[in-house]
Amino acid sequence: MKSLLAVLTVLGVIIGLWYAACVPMNIKGVLDQAERGGEVVEPATPKARRDASAIGLVVKNTFVISRSWSVERPRLPAPHQVLDELWGTTVEKKITSKRSLIYHGQVTLSATLLGFAIGTGLGILLAVGIVHSKVMDMSVMPWAIVSQTIPIIALAPMIIVVLYSIGVQGILPKAIIAAYLSFFPVVVGMVKGLRSPDGMQLDLLRTYYASTNQGFWKLRLPSSLPYLFASLKIAIAASLVGAIVGELPTGAVAGFGARLLAGSYYGQTVQIWSALFAAAILAALLVFILGLLERLILKRMGVQ
Repeated sequence: MKSLLAVLTVLGVIIGLWYAACVPMNIKGVLDQAERGGEVVEPATPKARRDASAIGLVVKNTFVISRSWSVERPRLPAPHQVLDELWGTTVEKKITSKRSLIYHGQVTLSATLLGFAIGTGLGILLAVGIVHSKVMDMSVMPWAIVSQTIPIIALAPMIIVVLYSIGVQGILPKAIIAAYLSFFPVVVGMVKGLRSPDGMQLDLLRTYYASTNQGFWKLRLPSSLPYLFASLKIAIAASLVGAIVGELPTGAVAGFGARLLAGSYYGQTVQIWSALFAAAILAALLVFILGLLERLILKRMGVQ
């Protein structure tokens, strides 16, 4: 009960701060609208208002504060505006409609899952090689670390252009970008997990004349699963980000990236925020599903 109260308190504070931030962010547009409607505002000229601070405008024009939460095209939409847009583009739209966030979500989800599968498979293979080969540990791991220093927003267009030039289109380019972001957490987590057995456990296997393969399947792999699932939760969220970023340079017409692009083109900030929230909800669901699988598998193994 106390934890629920704490969560609700934090949520209430965030929502309160959000509403408060909407006022100075939207005040200039509200005042312009009020002036065109014949109301008296301070300062009286648009030029003077452009040069004035947002907080000063709020203090001088307190009668328009409530209007800043219902602007048609706000700089910062209010929470209820985002919720209305989410409801309208999920519940009130058919799944097949191109205005439905569920339709766009399944497009992004397909690229996310494919990229996650590729990145996870590659990460596990690299981790096994790094643990069992000194050469790979000294050569591959530094390159894996360096690869994550390249901004994905700069790398994504290059990947798209190269793949398009060789005829690779559709979901695969987005999946490769998603895999690029997701493989590194899996590599790090899996390497840590495979190296988690202590010296006494490894010595015990040697006294039983266990082979390297037996040591891997009987000790290293089971010991690595908690680390693997922790890294998979990070990887699935990173994969979703990669899929969305992969949609941006292609001018995609479907997917969360397409909704973000359309919103930015036409100044629809409410649409942008609703797409961002939808992506966050999808990421939370994916992480939740992985958490359920983790508890189920580890419980059956007797780890939990």
